[in-house]
Amino acid sequence: MNAMRWRALLWLALAVVIAIGGTVQFSGQIPLQTNLLALLPPTERNPLAEQAVGKLADAAGNRIVFLIGHPSSGTAGNAARRFASLLREADAFRQVVAEIPPFDQKQLTGLYRNFRFNLLSESDRVEFSAGPGRIEERLQRKLFTPIRLGLTLPLAEDPLGLSDAWLAELPLKSLKLDAENGLLVTRDRGKLWAFVSADLPGSAYDSDIQRRITAAVAEAVRMLLKEYPETEVLRVGSVFYAGAARASAEKEVDLIGTGSLIGMLLLLYLVFRSLRPLALGVLSVGFGIAAAVVVTVWVYGELHLIALVFGASLIGEAIDYAIQYFAAQLGAGAAWEPMAGLRRIAPGLIVALTTSMLGYGALMLAPFPALSQIALFALVGLGAAWLTVFLLLPWLLKQPSRRDPEAAVAIPQRFLVWWQANASQRICLVITAILLCCAMPGWIQLTGNDDVRLLVSRPPALLAQEEKIRELTGFGNSSQFFLVEGATPDVVLANEERLAASLALLSARGDISGFQSVSVFVPSEARQRQNRALWSDRVFADEAGLRKMFAQAGLRDEIADRLIGEFKASSASVLRLEDWLQSPVSLPFRYLWLGRVDTGFASVVLPQGIRDVTHFETIASGVPGITFVDKAGSVSHLFRAYRQWGALWLIAAVALVYGVLCLRYGLRQALVVLMPTALAMVLSLGIFGYLAIPLTLFNLMGLMLVLGVGVNYSIFLCEGGVRAAATLAGVLLSAGTTLLSFGLLAFSSMPALAGFGLTLLLGIGIAVMLAPMVLVFSERESA
Repeated sequence: MNAMRWRALLWLALAVVIAIGGTVQFSGQIPLQTNLLALLPPTERNPLAEQAVGKLADAAGNRIVFLIGHPSSGTAGNAARRFASLLREADAFRQVVAEIPPFDQKQLTGLYRNFRFNLLSESDRVEFSAGPGRIEERLQRKLFTPIRLGLTLPLAEDPLGLSDAWLAELPLKSLKLDAENGLLVTRDRGKLWAFVSADLPGSAYDSDIQRRITAAVAEAVRMLLKEYPETEVLRVGSVFYAGAARASAEKEVDLIGTGSLIGMLLLLYLVFRSLRPLALGVLSVGFGIAAAVVVTVWVYGELHLIALVFGASLIGEAIDYAIQYFAAQLGAGAAWEPMAGLRRIAPGLIVALTTSMLGYGALMLAPFPALSQIALFALVGLGAAWLTVFLLLPWLLKQPSRRDPEAAVAIPQRFLVWWQANASQRICLVITAILLCCAMPGWIQLTGNDDVRLLVSRPPALLAQEEKIRELTGFGNSSQFFLVEGATPDVVLANEERLAASLALLSARGDISGFQSVSVFVPSEARQRQNRALWSDRVFADEAGLRKMFAQAGLRDEIADRLIGEFKASSASVLRLEDWLQSPVSLPFRYLWLGRVDTGFASVVLPQGIRDVTHFETIASGVPGITFVDKAGSVSHLFRAYRQWGALWLIAAVALVYGVLCLRYGLRQALVVLMPTALAMVLSLGIFGYLAIPLTLFNLMGLMLVLGVGVNYSIFLCEGGVRAAATLAGVLLSAGTTLLSFGLLAFSSMPALAGFGLTLLLGIGIAVMLAPMVLVFSERESA
């Protein structure tokens, strides 16, 4: 009795530690992570590429874009201004922008005027490099163009239009938005859309910010539609996806957790007809889940929503150990003694926990933070539930069960009698052969799916709005880009220019519509010297001829003199990157410059209108200092690589579990115990093939757990023996609670979890149906 008391006190001490830890962790904001990037592993071989992915994601993620549409141009503008005003009044945003200041061309032309002799458009560079160029024709074109559109320098400063041509190539208008009446607008099918943007006060993945922003936007939309009934509001922003993911996760946690708990309690009561097992079962599961949450948050600093949803499904499995103890109490009847009962089932519980730990431990080898969190959550949760059985339940379950054992196990007892009379080793082997033959055609039909979108489900309504906004505005996808590195800023610019030459070919071929880079605005020093040399050779080499040409065109002599004088005076001038970064005109494009990094300096080149990426890797490998970054593609490649290695993982895991079983049962009997679970795994694969369900990495991870969990039922039956009807009742009850939890998980809105749950539902369901085979071989072994 003293030992039982000390065990209970040890459990109580652990519970106090968990309670204190949980109180400290959750006293403030709940550390629930909804950021998709937090799920993904560092797939890029270049660590700087990962930083660039994060920087671009933060730049886009903490901003919301709205389009306010109306058939009437005037009404659309008024509605956009009113909507921006409503958002400001909500005091939930750091900044809301609808109206734009008038564009001052002098700011842009003023930056480049003093360096114009270092600048040439690409077409002019090609022409001047090939020959003298049509200088006189250029002069005539500049003189006799009555209306010059776009950015231009005065005739006296750029009589040949060379600087105008360079300014015209700047990608200032890479979007479909036009300035009109102080707003950025676009038109589509008779409707004008006005652009409104809002910056968040913090991270889009902060739960408080999500709630504030969602409420503020909903109220602003409601008020706007009340004042302008025909107005349409489109929105896109990471905060909406993160908020929807959080809401979905919370709903699924409630559904899976509540459904599992209610089903579990109902099954427990039907078997034991007592409230005590119900209360103790809830206590065991609750302690396990609480310990899992606290330890996971302590290790990772946060809990990702995918791990939270999975944790809710752990209820059905975590109670298995307590159920076996309740079944032992039921089978003992009036002769029940708590510690003796625990000693009787301890070997089976230890082996069962070990195999489950091996199954979940395999998830720790996967490179995905989400799977690592799930694995840790399960390892701690199951371990804590197991400790509850060993430390606390003997103290709380001293009295024998009042339930009549014969009545409680009547159905399992009848099944055992029938099984003993009809089953044989030969029949079991024939069934095994038939099942394998049935599964083989399904294996042939198996296909794979490695899409990164398996990790998250994006609401169709938000996706439709995002696609429409991209179509209307021309916004591109910043998840695919080139990372450019160099020892100095100028080396980075030179590397960008070499990359730009290759991208220009892709643009001409239609693979991309264009690209954005810093070197488009600031050429490298080498390129500026080359341009200046071309100016010198093709324009200023014959000063007398230049003056004569200007005079014949009717230009005053002082224009030629001034031009020649400015060219000579600017011989040492170079447009520096710092000059551009400090200018207001660089503001929309500063995100392309990453600045100083560990390896020197770096920038980003963004392809636009991507239609074909097949040549991007080849281009990057051919230019020093260039890395093509495709986060989604990299993760999908990683998915495929690990899925293809999955078969070897499973074989290794089966061998490891078999080794553990051999320690307890010997070589032959260990094979018997493992056989039902192995059959369940191969049959599940066959069913996937027949149903045309693509095989994913998460299905393979699910099979790992089928191995770790499914073998428990064979272990329990083997430990209970042929006459242990109470053990069979406990196995069926454990399987029922586990299948209920994982069955609900199969309906998760997250494709990864749904695939995970479906695999566990099929695998564990088949494993428990085949588990009685163990009794046949165990019976013959003991005979």
